[in-house]
Amino acid sequence: MTENNVKKWYVVRAVSGQENKVKAYIETEINRLGMGDYISQVLVPTEKVVQVRDGKKITKDKVYFPGYVMIEAHLVGEIPHIIKSVTSVIGFLGAEKNGDPVPLRPSEVNRMLGKVDELAVKTDMHAIPFTMGETIKVIDGPFNGFNGTVEKINEEKRKLEVMVKIFGRKTPLELSFMQVEKV
Repeated sequence: MTENNVKKWYVVRAVSGQENKVKAYIETEINRLGMGDYISQVLVPTEKVVQVRDGKKITKDKVYFPGYVMIEAHLVGEIPHIIKSVTSVIGFLGAEKNGDPVPLRPSEVNRMLGKVDELAVKTDMHAIPFTMGETIKVIDGPFNGFNGTVEKINEEKRKLEVMVKIFGRKTPLELSFMQVEKV
């Protein structure tokens, strides 16, 4: 290993929805070729999203930057070519046609890594995803499958008052943000 093996962060463009597969493929390929010295991290930034299904809170990881995989590497020799040849990889972000991949600036790296840490901590307290008068669908509880209209929003309790038509009559329901989704 040479002295000037300085690793920088690069962004690899991937087919949207295939980010975790791309990460696994790159890691497998690097191990297979014994190039672990040149690539130290492959990262898919995700955020935790909480949903309610059948009365249970389910936490799912949602990709924060769809279509992008972050990679910390020392791109020398064949390494950029190996990464580009991985299934579902479109190429490097910032590279001109057939040009060299452009590394992220340290400030961008810090912001990105800080965002990853922040997203890992912050799960339940995101912005209010609903507006007054909006049509929503109940996805949990006894009124599962019914559509309704948002009448009131209680930010502190994270609840909505929803007007649902049941047997031709409008009925108000109090539901948590997790029990409904946008139509």
